[in-house]
Amino acid sequence: MADAKPHARLLPKTPALQTSRFKVPGEGSSSAISAVTVCVLLLLWFAVTHWGLVKPLFLPSPQAVWQQFLEYLSGAANDKPLWQHLLASVLRVSVAFLLAVVVALPVGIAMGMSRVLRGIFDAPLEFYRPLPPLAYLPLIIIWFGIDETPKVLLIFLSCFAPLALAARAGTRSASQEQIHAAYSMGASDSQVIRHVILPAALPEILVGMRIAIGFGWTTLVAAEMVAADVGLGQLVLNASNFLRTDIVVMGILVIGLVAYLFDLLMRWIERRLVPWKGRL
Repeated sequence: MADAKPHARLLPKTPALQTSRFKVPGEGSSSAISAVTVCVLLLLWFAVTHWGLVKPLFLPSPQAVWQQFLEYLSGAANDKPLWQHLLASVLRVSVAFLLAVVVALPVGIAMGMSRVLRGIFDAPLEFYRPLPPLAYLPLIIIWFGIDETPKVLLIFLSCFAPLALAARAGTRSASQEQIHAAYSMGASDSQVIRHVILPAALPEILVGMRIAIGFGWTTLVAAEMVAADVGLGQLVLNASNFLRTDIVVMGILVIGLVAYLFDLLMRWIERRLVPWKGRL
């Protein structure tokens, strides 16, 4: 026992393992980086317009865009106030998105569970999904007129495909062991769908909802081309006819900001409903 200490002194010391602060590649908050990126882009925009590198017709200054924003916000602009345009656009997208959720999710789940239903819906869905909305917009106008119906329908169609495909893919996430276990315990088809299929498919469905709301919002300008007198898309289109680039840029920024807020809302819902996603 007396010789143990001298021999212990002769053993080489193993250096402590250097572990990374992040255990998963890409993990960690990127909010600060995003904020710096936005500030750099704003500074570049200000510098380019301040030094006259680009004519105001092609790129107005941030001050001019901000001035138009204040005028529309206060109702001093020679147009409807900004809140009316914003409310009309949000209502159209929200109604179309909710209708798509109600219709597309059952269709997607049915496609994932039934070979026959998958064969029925897959071909029409995959046919119209890659089509740009402007391709079938004239047909929708001929069929449904120029009131609110074609606008909501156009946005509905842009949201339907990603929702249905996400629900179909999510349905396949439920393991066969869970499904067989539920049936062996006497569960009905509706109980299996509610307690086994839907929880397993929920992460995929929420991703599809995020994609669908983005598609619906990007279709807004095309939808409001149909005889609209109010809406953010109509605001941009009307300003472009008079070469009011400052109003066009202001409208584009508002559309992008609202889309970002929609995405943040969907991320918050995703964190609340599926907090385990990415941690298993």
